[in-house]
Amino acid sequence: MDDSRPIFRQLAEQIENQIIDGSLTEGAQVPSINEYAAFHRINPATALKGITLLVDAGVLYKRRGIGMFVADGARAALIAERRTTFRDDFLRPLLAEARALGFSAEELADMIRKDTTP
Repeated sequence: MDDSRPIFRQLAEQIENQIIDGSLTEGAQVPSINEYAAFHRINPATALKGITLLVDAGVLYKRRGIGMFVADGARAALIAERRTTFRDDFLRPLLAEARALGFSAEELADMIRKDTTP
C-alpha cells in the first residue's frame, strides 16, 4: 500500500489481483476485515471500505457469521473488466500516439512482436 490512490482502493485491487492470478479461488474464504487491517496496519474501517467495494461489485459475498467468500464467476468478470479498462487506458492512447507519429499498423505490430519475443 504505497501509491497515491486511497488505501481502500489499493486493498480492493490487491484482492482482485489475487482472484485473477488464482491465489484466491472462487468459493474461497478471504481473510477477515481485522486480519487485513492488522496485516496492512490500516484502520479496520478502511479495510471494510475496500471489501465493501468488492461486495458491491459482486466479487465477494458474505456468509453471515462465517465471513467473506469469493463469488462464483468473479475471476471471469474481473478479467473482462480489466480487458476493457486495458483497451481504454492503454491501447487507445497508444494507437492515437502511433497514428500521430505516422506508424502503420504493420510497423506497430512488428514493434510489439519484437518486444514480446524472448
